[in-house]
Amino acid sequence: MPEFSDSLCSRCKGRLWCGKSACPMMAKFYAQQRTLPLLGKEIEGSSPPGVFVGKFGYPKVFIGPLIPPQYGDTTILDTPEMWAGHSITDICNFRFSLVRGKSVADVKSAATIDTGSSVKNERLITATRELAMASNPADADAVFDKIPSGSFVGGDEVQPFGPSAPIARLDVTGLKVDQQIDRAHSDTDLKAVEAVLDLYRRGLLVSRIQKAFSVGAFGLGKRRRFVPTRWSITAVDDTIGKSLIAKTKTYPLINEYRIYEHDQLDNRWAVLMLPNEWCFELIEAWYPGTLWNPSSRIEIFGDHEFYDGRKEYAEIGGCYYASRMAVNELLNAERRQAGVCVWREAHPGYIMPVGVWNVREAVRAAVQNKPVKFATLQEALSHISKTFDIPMDRWLATSAILKSFRNQRKLLDFVKVNRCK
Repeated sequence: MPEFSDSLCSRCKGRLWCGKSACPMMAKFYAQQRTLPLLGKEIEGSSPPGVFVGKFGYPKVFIGPLIPPQYGDTTILDTPEMWAGHSITDICNFRFSLVRGKSVADVKSAATIDTGSSVKNERLITATRELAMASNPADADAVFDKIPSGSFVGGDEVQPFGPSAPIARLDVTGLKVDQQIDRAHSDTDLKAVEAVLDLYRRGLLVSRIQKAFSVGAFGLGKRRRFVPTRWSITAVDDTIGKSLIAKTKTYPLINEYRIYEHDQLDNRWAVLMLPNEWCFELIEAWYPGTLWNPSSRIEIFGDHEFYDGRKEYAEIGGCYYASRMAVNELLNAERRQAGVCVWREAHPGYIMPVGVWNVREAVRAAVQNKPVKFATLQEALSHISKTFDIPMDRWLATSAILKSFRNQRKLLDFVKVNRCK
């Protein structure tokens, strides 16, 4: 199989020489053609609400709103929790309709705005922050320095979005700030971690908490910072996940082997729960033709943690923290403890990354399904072998959790209690 590259795309022209089941370049092109004819130097529309904080140039970053050139209920355009069941083409259309305004700000200016200090672009940044804290779509009128343009932007860490341009003015009307977020924002003595956890316990969508976190809405007054959207997504998933794990460790173990399954966007998921003290692993297998694997062979890799957790950032990225949070939501709801292995087969139909939300919501959907239960690990692995295409030997060779579970002898084994290292 030839390697996927820009030069290959220019020669292929949508004939799928890369091995994908559909062409990501054409999907982007058609989504772009729906939006670009509607764009000018001034754009009016209903923001979902949506905002984006970039990471390039940190600590001076681009911050600004996401605005579609359409009015009405645009909530779905920037609410990943609503995207389950939609195709990649649908998601591409949702995201490319959002035009990003860009204004440079120092991340520390999130604190000076709260105290009323004079900062450049304060009015624009304040309006952007209010959008991030809103509970409903708000009508926005944006004036740009030039007509927005640019290629489709996306990645594993953040849901994609469309054209962008430097923004000169932003006026927002009809905006209602979420009272619970506003309460946390007004409390300048409340730590950001405490604000995130309180809002999560109150039932706010994770995506809404992440938006407010990214614009520096939480934390001790003088220490508030703008946080790049990519980082804020993982920070919120990790913060919530750690809190849930602390509770998970206090619950009794499950007494059987469970398998939860789900298919989404040509990603096949299996969540294996073991009657074991808390430990966790995410393993991803990328087929040839998927974005992260231009080679001719299946690539498989993962990250894990045992009972005491991990200190280094997971090499597999934000997907690790999103899936870890999702499985602990179920364990907390059931008041049970388990060792967990999450396995993902990404098939060629997954033609482009659409964001960490895909992992979070897919694992959430999987553990909401009725599990298949087994008395032995071998029976559970045999079941997975029937639904996954990759041979079980490759999964076992990659899995640190199962190697420990199957081979490591411990003192607690003598009282019939398995425990991870």
